[in-house]
Amino acid sequence: MTAAGPALTTMSLAVSVLVTLVVYWLAEQYSEIVGRAAHGHVATWAHVRNALASGWPIVSASFIPLVVLVVARLAGASPATAADVGVAVAIVVLTFHGWAASRAVELRGWRLLVSTSVASGLGIVMVALKNVALHLH
Repeated sequence: MTAAGPALTTMSLAVSVLVTLVVYWLAEQYSEIVGRAAHGHVATWAHVRNALASGWPIVSASFIPLVVLVVARLAGASPATAADVGVAVAIVVLTFHGWAASRAVELRGWRLLVSTSVASGLGIVMVALKNVALHLH
């Protein structure tokens, strides 16, 4: 959303983000299944279904930011502003998932803070790198 936000219509942007994530999801699951096969583990349909289901959160995590992107645009935000709002929500979602994962492994105190901050920081770094790349062109 950061890189193409101003260049695409909001719906084109939302669809391109979703399609990109579906391709990444399929590629990741394909590589896992082929990797297992290379080690002598022939994939059954049950394994393929389980692998696809276990990797689906990479796609579904985008739903909230994409809905916010579209709603912001429908509410009158410019395409660039709607994209920025979507990216901000994506960072919030990433931060929440980092916190939830850290809590699930029973981190507390400063360890929970550091782990959650790393998740948030990764999102911020990705946005910063996209902005740097955009300005280099």
